[in-house]
Amino acid sequence: MADRLPPLKAVHYFVVAARLLSFTRAAQELHVTHSAVSHQIKALEDWLGVPLFRRLNRTVVLTEAGQSYLKPLREIFERLADASRQVRQQDQSGPLTVSTMPSFAAKWLVPRLRGFRERHPEIDVRISATEKLVDFERDDVDLAIRYGRGNWPGLRIEPLLTEHLFPVCSPKLLEGPAPLRVPADLAHHPLLHDSDWNEDFWSRWLAVAGVDGVSPRRALSFNYSNLMLQAAIDGLGVALSHNALAGDDLAAGRLVKPFDICLPTEFAFYLVAPESNADRPKIVAFRDWLLAEAARGKGAE
Repeated sequence: MADRLPPLKAVHYFVVAARLLSFTRAAQELHVTHSAVSHQIKALEDWLGVPLFRRLNRTVVLTEAGQSYLKPLREIFERLADASRQVRQQDQSGPLTVSTMPSFAAKWLVPRLRGFRERHPEIDVRISATEKLVDFERDDVDLAIRYGRGNWPGLRIEPLLTEHLFPVCSPKLLEGPAPLRVPADLAHHPLLHDSDWNEDFWSRWLAVAGVDGVSPRRALSFNYSNLMLQAAIDGLGVALSHNALAGDDLAAGRLVKPFDICLPTEFAFYLVAPESNADRPKIVAFRDWLLAEAARGKGAE
């Protein structure tokens, strides 16, 4: 294929010189010397076996062969420019697929998306809410938000939200026949669990709080954290959560923190993308917005 193509640099120089009908002006536009333009066009003429220009005293004109050669080349360069422009626009705009957990999407990401849409209406955000760990080589996903320890080899990883766990409940549980006053009062209320937790965080929190005699048994468990939080809002018990998921409900008064004791964990929310795609403009735009939102939330705590 390569041996059937003319020297492409020479073709480019020819198109510019033919448009301007001047080697001098072509050299100025291309930021090269006059002799460089002459050399490239001579090389193209030698490759074609025909002259493309007639050199006059102070100007040049196209030969018949040059005129017939120029028309399809202009069309080719226009199509190349259009194709390049479309690719660049797709990289800067168009669909952006973000994979994240359903609970994080419902409780943190989606309520904030209006701000990104107002700032970047040209980017079509598609939220893929799933507990499945995305495979970037197989799945059509640009960026993922994952919860874990941040050890996913071969990917660019940036921390988004580092969280501590703390109890949350309906304001109603602060009153009534068994009001929550001290951590030991949890003995009178069901402890709500996220069934996807691989560790018994309730046992760890109770140990940090110095509470004995409270059973961390799974009275009620849910496979999505947002369902667990809704149960807490409805007064069905006390949940362990973190500010990323419970923050908006706490701010709105739907939930309260009965105690100020927090359980540090090694888990956090991370932004994850393949190294090959991480610097694409639309991914950078979404990542920068996410990090700004996370920083703004920390400042409001």
